[in-house]
Amino acid sequence: MNREILRIALPAIITNVTIPLLGLVDSAIAGHLGAPSFIGAIAVGAMMFNLIYWSFGFLRMSTSGLTAQEYGRGDHQEAVRVLKHAITLASMLSLAVIVLQVPLQWVLLRIIGPSPQVEQLARQYFFICVWGAPPILIMMSVKGWLLGMQNSRLPMMISIFVNVVNVIVSLLAVYVLDMGFIGIAFGTLISEWVGLAYSLMLLWRRFPDHVRMLFSGQWRLAIDPRYFSISGDIFLRSLLLMLVNLAMVSIGARSGDLLLAVNSLMQQLNTFFAYFLDGIAFAGEALVGKYYGARNKPRLSECVRQLFVWSTVISVFFTIVYAFPHYIFALLTSQRGVIEAALDYRWWCALLPIAGMTAFVWDGVFVGLTRSRGMLLAVATAAVMFFAVYFLLPLSMGNHRLWLAFVVYLVARGLVQTALFKKVYSL
Repeated sequence: MNREILRIALPAIITNVTIPLLGLVDSAIAGHLGAPSFIGAIAVGAMMFNLIYWSFGFLRMSTSGLTAQEYGRGDHQEAVRVLKHAITLASMLSLAVIVLQVPLQWVLLRIIGPSPQVEQLARQYFFICVWGAPPILIMMSVKGWLLGMQNSRLPMMISIFVNVVNVIVSLLAVYVLDMGFIGIAFGTLISEWVGLAYSLMLLWRRFPDHVRMLFSGQWRLAIDPRYFSISGDIFLRSLLLMLVNLAMVSIGARSGDLLLAVNSLMQQLNTFFAYFLDGIAFAGEALVGKYYGARNKPRLSECVRQLFVWSTVISVFFTIVYAFPHYIFALLTSQRGVIEAALDYRWWCALLPIAGMTAFVWDGVFVGLTRSRGMLLAVATAAVMFFAVYFLLPLSMGNHRLWLAFVVYLVARGLVQTALFKKVYSL
């Protein structure tokens, strides 16, 4: 069981770690173009697309859970039908994003609120990169399907390939073709389309029979009601997650530049930890789905236990490291005032891994069981508790009440799903 978990989790962790590299590369190139507004425009542009694509995370999660169950049942034809539904829905959603690009960018820029100069550049970036919606959403579906087919190595290869192509094309566009800032946007766009071609090639090489089934028969616009129902729950869950994260940023921004910087550092620590726990959750999606589909209750129970063992080991490690965050903060910023202010929150940093561990594991398990309603209920309950705790605590607590509310939110997600597990876990 441990070998199975690590076989899926380790490539998934590597994949997660490569995700921010795309933004780092673009920011690094923009940082050498001569004006701070270029860096800001890349950050704002990336945030705009994160808000869009994060909302469509159900394309990966719904696909992985349903595919893993069909894999466990040995019904490869149904597994291919899941992929066909996912690609159909991804294509329709990407078309909607392109058609609605003008109102979308207006709303997103109003939410983010950048300076006029940064807004103008971010708008240019958005109108170029929005044409990458089809490959991005289709690749999300393909990666989810591959994970459901118990393969996390190919998604890792796709992510690394896209990053490498982005680096090469962006550098060529900016410094050889002298395209300036928009060269970064074109580099990102081209890497996404080339990445889609590469992912389809890998799919053909590894699953030729499945690809033949995929393109045999007619493509129908109708979506499987089961897929649609699960996706709807996960979509609403994503909106609630986004609401809490936006509240964290908004509250921090209103607390002054210093606390905004401190909160940003702490969120980066939380995000880095999440890359590792997400790898364990991905293993849960694939393996729990497989054993649930095969109706193998002993292996499913053993899988859940071992997922919690591995997540506990990782969480304890990060808790110990985050309890002494001075050197980590020093790597992230050279501003001594920010580092000293952030050290006042060191124990919140240490609490984050333990507080969030249970929620991460249960998310993977619930995706594998395709019990999306439980995931939605957990996040909805936790979001209510987040805002209740924050607004009920005394103002004298300052920024500490924000982080107490966030820790309560993480713990509540895990507790609700723990309570729901026995109810939803039936073979």
